[in-house]
Amino acid sequence: MTKEEKFAFGKNWQSYVKNYLNNERINEAKDSLLKFFNVYNFQDKSFIDIGCGSGLFSLAAHQLGASKVVSFDLDPFSVKCCEYLKEMNGNPSNWEIINGSILDDKFLPSLEKYDIVYSWGVLHHTGNMWKAIENTLNLVQNKGLLYIAIYNKINFLGLFPDGRFGSSRFWLGEKKIYSKLPLLLQNIIDYAVMIVLILLYIITFKNPVRKIKEHKKLRGMSWRIDIKDWLGGYPYEYASVDEIFIFMKKFGFCLENLKCYDGLGNNEFLFRKLE
Repeated sequence: MTKEEKFAFGKNWQSYVKNYLNNERINEAKDSLLKFFNVYNFQDKSFIDIGCGSGLFSLAAHQLGASKVVSFDLDPFSVKCCEYLKEMNGNPSNWEIINGSILDDKFLPSLEKYDIVYSWGVLHHTGNMWKAIENTLNLVQNKGLLYIAIYNKINFLGLFPDGRFGSSRFWLGEKKIYSKLPLLLQNIIDYAVMIVLILLYIITFKNPVRKIKEHKKLRGMSWRIDIKDWLGGYPYEYASVDEIFIFMKKFGFCLENLKCYDGLGNNEFLFRKLE
């Protein structure tokens, strides 16, 4: 895969950190972790953030009291985002940031095993999702927890509750084309999609201003940034809930929590590693 075929995830996250990230969004991120972990106690737990992106959830884990936070990402712009957040929070010594890949067999042995392994919406963007998931499992401590989010597999066309339409296969083609386009054309497509979404909000009697403002309640994210991430998120793979569950069971993991969707969005899984 050439560089031109890969979406600029890190630059998109830089825009998020620069233009949108604030204390309210940080608190939403922390609340989303606590809710999915069922008010889990992060104190004295080690936490690794695989594909740390903006660094928001590494920061959330740190502020929730994790004893050690390790963040890594293949994209150097994402690493810079994470370093910026670390610096803005006093440069804590128990937070380590690394430029690395979950598919790099030479890099992975340098990592330990962790109480909490977190990778939200990342492993399906590596170009080798199942290998990335398997490598992620090897970083989980016995009785440790794994929180991953993977795009749902949709085989038919249609408009879904999350506002997206089409099949997973359709979006694979769209994302591959979009990622090759110059930034100007990407931005034109972004704004065209935003206009269509606003019109859909209006004709379905939803307040577009409220919809856009309330998007931050989804893990502290940004409506604008998430649109670009969805349109351009390539490489792109996906899996059904059943496929993920069967795969994890083979490696001795049991399901602790699940949030799944009818549409094309991320299914969220919380697994515990058995001894």
